Amino acid sequence: MPSFDVVSEVNHHELSNAVDQANREVTTRFDFKGTGSNFELAGNLITMNTESEFQLQQMYDILCNKLVKRGVDIAALELGDPNVQLKTATQVVTVREGIETSESKKMIKLIKDRKMKVQAAIQGDQLRVTGKKRDDLQEVIALLKEGKFAMPLQFKNFRD
Repeated sequence: MPSFDVVSEVNHHELSNAVDQANREVTTRFDFKGTGSNFELAGNLITMNTESEFQLQQMYDILCNKLVKRGVDIAALELGDPNVQLKTATQVVTVREGIETSESKKMIKLIKDRKMKVQAAIQGDQLRVTGKKRDDLQEVIALLKEGKFAMPLQFKNFRD
């Protein structure tokens, strides 16, 4: 029986390359000279360190530009609240992976509302869709691509 998985993943290698490039740009830019501004990547958390909240916004723009150039979808980023003290400002950017249960339920409801002849099941942080015909599965992929979801979606393991 044909099936495929709907997942939300980020290429970690490209993520670390983009953070490295952003670090290089921050160290060479004139407006960041002497501020000690940098990015730190730890797992799925990117910490931005600098002197002011305005510079945090600039650093976030730099990071987003580098991620887009590297093919990482910035919809997976979740910006935390800035922590501004006297001469330091930090902000954490979370890189979200996996489809949350509430989003999975929205996808299943969308599929069922269209009365398609497929079954969708939540499997951890991904969604498995099975059906009898390959064409039905391709319709589901097109439907999910049109849908507005909080996470970037990828479709993997398409099997006949």
